[in-house]
Amino acid sequence: MEDPVKAHYGSDRLETRLFQALETAGKDLDSLGLKDLAPVDQLHTGGMNATVALVEQAGLKPGATVLDAGCGIGGSSRLMAGQFEFTVTGVDLSDRFIQVAKRLTGRQLLPDRLGFRSGSILDLPFEKERFDAVLCQHVLMNVRDKNTAIKEFSRVLRAGGKLIFHEIVKGGMAPILYPVPWAEKSHISFVEPWDTLRPLLKTHGFEKEYYSDGTQKAAEWWNRVKQAVEKRDLLKRVLGPHLIFGENAALFGKTMCHNLEKDRIRVVEAVFIKRG
Repeated sequence: MEDPVKAHYGSDRLETRLFQALETAGKDLDSLGLKDLAPVDQLHTGGMNATVALVEQAGLKPGATVLDAGCGIGGSSRLMAGQFEFTVTGVDLSDRFIQVAKRLTGRQLLPDRLGFRSGSILDLPFEKERFDAVLCQHVLMNVRDKNTAIKEFSRVLRAGGKLIFHEIVKGGMAPILYPVPWAEKSHISFVEPWDTLRPLLKTHGFEKEYYSDGTQKAAEWWNRVKQAVEKRDLLKRVLGPHLIFGENAALFGKTMCHNLEKDRIRVVEAVFIKRG
């Protein structure tokens, strides 16, 4: 099942098109900032602000070692390394994403605190108790075997380590309206209810430190995306999610608003601590 997921995020000629778009947008390629890249590397619900707020909630200190599980092209990894001064490792199933993440990071002069490698969260290529924290942000929707993923998060975390959890879960109604950012169709979408995930986290030694239902905030954020699309064709923008998702990106505002408002999906923001 990982191959279809990998194909979904395997945008053709992504690196070339992305750097051409950055040049067209007038960005200084030798001094790219977080805000310069945000339209293409902060594609999760809530964008950069959501990541900042949740990472702050975890209360990690500068120098903490963090795994960004399912890092995409590295937006949240660069944010944590730059703004929070963490030592971050990003891992993603998509080789193309990792290639782009490395090149973008080289442009931001963060290589000493940040590295990337290809890999599956079902078999993380790291020794046990390697990290102080794991960021799991909009990843599990594409993972059928959530038990193994959470077991792997626990394995690579030190005792007392934090699991920073920002995920979309199944709501009370069905079905989900597609396309959505994580799936064009239902065959690679494995959204589960929070009541299914919660006992898995407990089984693998995680205790809740912080929890918030972020559904309403998410609906408001996606409504702003929808309005922006309606005012100006998203596909005509130089920088945007269409560089990764193609024409479907113009539909996400509509489908995500529908899914959130009709309780087909919900958003969970949480921090868990691994028991000693």
